[in-house]
Amino acid sequence: MFTFTEKKDTRSGFGAALLELGKENPKVVALCADLTGSLKMDAFAKAFPERFFQTGIAEAHMIGMAAGMATAGMIPFTGTFANFSTGRVYDQIRQSVAYSGKNVKICASHAGITLGEDGATHQIMEDIGLMKMLPGMTVINPCDYNQTFAATKAIAQWNGPVYLRFGRPAVPNFTPADQVFVIGKALKLTEGTDVTVFATGHLVWPALEAARMLQDQGISAEVINIHTIKPLDQEAVITSVAKTRCAVTAEEHLKNGGMGESICRFLSEARPAPVEMVAVDDRFGESGTPDALMEKYGLTAQAVMEAARKAIGRKG
Repeated sequence: MFTFTEKKDTRSGFGAALLELGKENPKVVALCADLTGSLKMDAFAKAFPERFFQTGIAEAHMIGMAAGMATAGMIPFTGTFANFSTGRVYDQIRQSVAYSGKNVKICASHAGITLGEDGATHQIMEDIGLMKMLPGMTVINPCDYNQTFAATKAIAQWNGPVYLRFGRPAVPNFTPADQVFVIGKALKLTEGTDVTVFATGHLVWPALEAARMLQDQGISAEVINIHTIKPLDQEAVITSVAKTRCAVTAEEHLKNGGMGESICRFLSEARPAPVEMVAVDDRFGESGTPDALMEKYGLTAQAVMEAARKAIGRKG
């Protein structure tokens, strides 16, 4: 089983990797919409002032600039909160980036409800759905500091638009520091035979905790980290569900439009099976501490464990 010795915020993994990319590749440029410290882009800005562009609170302008830079052969990384990275600038992303397949990396922090006390106006639980619907857009949601670092390095080598989602709170850092991040390749974290738990982002560690709880009850859970939501690793999904015959999806996002919806749609076409979704019902967030909100909205190890038992009970 996985363990951890420290908690670290995933946004810091992004910032550390961006700095390394700046040293490695002169084509990497960074743009930020007035949130340099929050996105941990300050080290890049200090090291490479000629390649850092502070646009102010003008997110649409930032996306337009990034599209132009990509046209000129640069590799732009944009940064702001997930709400402002997607909802506020959806038209610009669709028209100037996705439609023409621009090599822009849209990097979004403070995703989901773990933004916490800033409340519903700054939280977003629709962003994965918004971005995965855009043709040609790659959508990545890593689970901890190390994986966010590796993912940030990987997307610089990926040709095409990418949405990279990460968060604010310190969470268990449990994946290897030297990992190789393969876009579109899910990671099996535990072997199991009774139920598959597909988890992404901040819900991966609770999924592992749920697997330990289930093991104590004599239930074998297979946990798979879906860090790339689009393109979905269909082979990993169907191979696991063919064995366990039921599944749980767990994510810090709305049920509508999220990872779980992608998995359910694929399974309905390829291999129908009972699936329970641990995600947020049709509602907005609110102010509160990250832990309190995750508890209130049912995004916990306990919720994953209960969903697994329910999925098992639905097997024919």
